[in-house]
Amino acid sequence: MGSISRGRNLGPGAGAGALQVPCGRIHQIGALALIAATFLLTRAFDRLSCGLSYGGLASVASSAALFDRAGSLFWPDRGYGSRLDLKIYVYEEKEIDGLRELMRGRDGRVSPDACVKGQWGTQVKIHQLLLKSRFRTINKQEADFFFVPSYVKCVRMMGGLNDKEINKTYVKILSQMPYFRYSGGRDHIFVFPSGAGAHLFRSWATFLNRSIILTPEGDRTDKRDISAFNTWKDIIIPGNVDDGMTKFYGSNVVQPIPLSKRKHLVNFLGRAQGKVGRLRLVELAKQYPDKECVPVILSDQVELPFQNVIDYTQISIKWPSTRISTQLLEYLETIPDEVIEAMIARGRQVRCLWVYAPETEPCSTMVGIMWELQRKVRRFHQSGETFWLHNGSVVNRDLVEFHDWRPPVPLP
Repeated sequence: MGSISRGRNLGPGAGAGALQVPCGRIHQIGALALIAATFLLTRAFDRLSCGLSYGGLASVASSAALFDRAGSLFWPDRGYGSRLDLKIYVYEEKEIDGLRELMRGRDGRVSPDACVKGQWGTQVKIHQLLLKSRFRTINKQEADFFFVPSYVKCVRMMGGLNDKEINKTYVKILSQMPYFRYSGGRDHIFVFPSGAGAHLFRSWATFLNRSIILTPEGDRTDKRDISAFNTWKDIIIPGNVDDGMTKFYGSNVVQPIPLSKRKHLVNFLGRAQGKVGRLRLVELAKQYPDKECVPVILSDQVELPFQNVIDYTQISIKWPSTRISTQLLEYLETIPDEVIEAMIARGRQVRCLWVYAPETEPCSTMVGIMWELQRKVRRFHQSGETFWLHNGSVVNRDLVEFHDWRPPVPLP
């Protein structure tokens, strides 16, 4: 298989035998004007080609610094580039035997509409948005990444597949993907939208330990010895927000009540599930029924979305989970209203990153995901089961060239 490289061709240089033309003052002024015009036009085209542009930020002091005058969100230039330029291949439901089961269950009765709400909805939304994305390619040879669609959390909860069937089906589909074997899975993307993460696929540690996992919860082991999240290869994504709660989808979002008219201090969003810290919050609510709600992070090991551009100290509070007591409520009561108002205002500026809208929007979850993926693009892929010869051809252990690999292929 030949490789495709992207680069910029340099024009012919002025060699020793090139014609020399005298350069006067007018020529110098013209050259400077041409350079300035080229710079401005290049920046303008970069803005047009993508809603998010780089900002060269070493750190973000406040959320206000995240946006330019045009309202576009800045993204650090280091490691990302100045504009989005990547290609993603999305496996088709009928292309791989077993994908349909992971999306609709063994009997095909689970519908995407039934899975689009709640935390599981990210599996459906990311898939559907990628199908319409301008970064999608139908040419596997030019793809930077391969997206493997699956609604497995929803399918499992609705009785479409059990744990044993899920594990067997994942292994079956992976064995039909030569490109997965080619890279060892490093350029393949999977979405696991619940606290269990990739543990839904029991053999994830064997087969997906190099792949990119998108998940909203990176601090969970779910009573297992190891977390399926790896901060160096995986991406934390925002949890799903139902479309009816976002302005993008035409909803009349309820406006927040001014602080002076709010009668509750804090509110707990979630379920106790027998967890010590959450049970303490429930007890506090019983002791202080008039003090029930301000969003405070009470997860010590939490990983947060888009930490490369968002300074969470400007929009949130993180409190030790070991100190959940009346001390927490007393602390929250001491914060002046104007400080809370300022944090809320900064939060509103970046809340667009929690909306699963198309990447054609100036700011959305999908744009953030695309930037994070672009940082992981590799020009060259290989695994312990791929080899190459003097002519650049990639072969397996039996010296069979890549274009002749036929499923099922041995998994790396």
